[in-house]
Amino acid sequence: MARALAHPAKPDVIVRRLPTLLLALALGAAPWPCAARGQGPAPARSPEGHWQGTLQGTLRLVVHVIRTSEGRFGGTLDSPDQGAAGLALDALTFTGDSLRFSMRRIGGEFAGAMSADGAKIDGQWRQSGLALPLVLERLASAPEARRPQEPREPYPYAADTVRVSNRKSGVSLAGTLTVPSGAGPFPCAILITGSGPEDRDEKVFGHRPFLVLADHLARHGIAALRLDDRGVGASSGDFSRATSLDFADDALAALDFLSNRRGIDARRIGLIGHSEGGLIAPLVATRSRNVAWIVLLAGTGVPGDSVLSGQVERIARAAGVDAAVVAAESRLQRQILIAVREERDSAAVTLRVRQLVRARLAELPEAQRKGLGDPDALADAQLRVLRSPWMSFFLTYDPRPTLGKVRCPVLALNGEKDVQVDARQNLAAIEEALRGGGNRDFAIRQLPGLNHLFQTAGSGATAEYAAIEETMAPIALEAVTTWIQAHGVPRR
Repeated sequence: MARALAHPAKPDVIVRRLPTLLLALALGAAPWPCAARGQGPAPARSPEGHWQGTLQGTLRLVVHVIRTSEGRFGGTLDSPDQGAAGLALDALTFTGDSLRFSMRRIGGEFAGAMSADGAKIDGQWRQSGLALPLVLERLASAPEARRPQEPREPYPYAADTVRVSNRKSGVSLAGTLTVPSGAGPFPCAILITGSGPEDRDEKVFGHRPFLVLADHLARHGIAALRLDDRGVGASSGDFSRATSLDFADDALAALDFLSNRRGIDARRIGLIGHSEGGLIAPLVATRSRNVAWIVLLAGTGVPGDSVLSGQVERIARAAGVDAAVVAAESRLQRQILIAVREERDSAAVTLRVRQLVRARLAELPEAQRKGLGDPDALADAQLRVLRSPWMSFFLTYDPRPTLGKVRCPVLALNGEKDVQVDARQNLAAIEEALRGGGNRDFAIRQLPGLNHLFQTAGSGATAEYAAIEETMAPIALEAVTTWIQAHGVPRR
């Protein structure tokens, strides 16, 4: 089924875009290392404070409840395992011992009763036809992850807030330009985020990989521009209606911005794209001669439907899901993607996907089938994702013809344990496309032991992302930096 908390966000080609059906309830989540902060719990019979629970023992939710100046209650919700934080709660009420709130943007709601000692709220989460038990336990303080690689001010380089105008789309993008200390002019990397609404730091699962990457580049003589996606943070625009082609336009606007920026060497501006960003960078490089080089971090080399078909199986296996369940879920995923691709009539697609989901649920034990709720609601939720502008483009786009037209130097890196963008499949396709197109200045590397976020991983399972303290492995940071230095940046 769709993940129990269907955060309207990101992986992806990162996992947050992944339209799996029944898989999420089987996936486990590792503990999240926390450090204390805050002023301690509110009075026992007040819901004010911080609460944490898990859905089906796999998906952690953290609820933060406050009392407003008008005396009402309000709050936000975090889903650490999905990289979501600060999601607004609607209509939060506390009457007697009953706490209720809803989240209209994802169609979810919670209702529960507080224990006599005020330590627990025993209730139920409802969403997309599902009804799942959820027990919230009071925390002494809000959870905070340890992220030792994140830089702290003062920085040994300049970090300027900038705005980039995309006149073609009428979008204004907010971001940060980090420039090394010294005379310059400096080479510069434009950082392109993965799929879903990302901020300039590409904040995901409690990590800020683009903050760490930009810091590392600046300390090695390379400037970096990172931007909030359109409609995210301080940027204008409507993210929900955009595709990878629109994000390529945004990167082109960033390229134009930097070409006239003091302290930046306009001859040495390149692109670093992660995940979907690795799909976007070649599009930009074929549309502008001003791209000096591109770095693809877990970029795709095969059509989107091929990427998604393999994701289900790899993610499930890494999480230790039973082989029979993995096979059934993979089969269902392939059947749904085929239906969406083959059927031209919208009503026919809906009918066919509903039939597929009903047939899959019929294979489950009765108790599990009832717990999953209305099969048509599950099917329709998946179709909404698959019919979105972004997904419609991604599923049918083949990056190989574009890669074959790239003439600038290319570095393609993937983690050996990446369960979202398979290293062997995609690196081989990228290499074949570049070589077939006549590009002779490229490097292809599979980095041992790293996952989709380029963290040093155990199994590579998505549940590990938030639990791993490392944001980006030093071997990956060094691989990017030394390659860029070898392409015209003086070594320090």
